[in-house]
Amino acid sequence: MSLKVIVLAGAVIAAAAAPALAHPCDSDARARAEPLLALHYGEPDVAAGIGDTVKQLPPLKALKGNGKFDVLEVWGYVYKAEYRMRFIYAQIPGTCVLMGQEIIEASDPY
Repeated sequence: MSLKVIVLAGAVIAAAAAPALAHPCDSDARARAEPLLALHYGEPDVAAGIGDTVKQLPPLKALKGNGKFDVLEVWGYVYKAEYRMRFIYAQIPGTCVLMGQEIIEASDPY
């Protein structure tokens, strides 16, 4: 194996192992998660927690026009229940314009 192939293989492996860049609105999504969880759960004094990870999902097509929205997912916890929250942002550089949000409990009601 030549040295070029070994160096190229090492670079590919390093790039795959590198953490993904954070979305500019990660901190905004985390800040909005706790109030959304409190609003949904309905008890202001409940002990709630927000997960440490913000996951960027594939973009959504805008309802009008040709634009797309960024989708950030955050998990929240109340007692033993888990809630998935998704925050939908306009793709406007340098801003975090929230266009929508959703919350759903991760449980099996059946």
